[in-house]
Amino acid sequence: MAKFCTNCGTELNEEQDICLKCGVKVNKNGGGNVNHDPNAKSKMAAGLLGIFLGALGVHNFYLGYTGRAVAQLLITILSCGILSVVSAVWGLIEGIMILSGSINTDANGKPLTD
Repeated sequence: MAKFCTNCGTELNEEQDICLKCGVKVNKNGGGNVNHDPNAKSKMAAGLLGIFLGALGVHNFYLGYTGRAVAQLLITILSCGILSVVSAVWGLIEGIMILSGSINTDANGKPLTD
């Protein structure tokens, strides 16, 4: 599991004793580092965005999947809302998949936080 500097948030190697970016001493027992990415996306936020705003692709914009998000948005807008049901069902399914853990990374491959 990756660890991060509590001072600057830089990802550290497991064997590092000092953060190379800011110079803060890292405690290997967890006192000087955290074992989660401070910039990680929230699983709960992404899932709820998918369920409630899935027709607009907001959850995919949030997770960085811009292509899918634009597709959902265009389906809804260009059909004047007629096909918004398709995008809404798509978003609902993805929202449930995010909350259940089937989708657990963002577009950069970083794990979602609980």
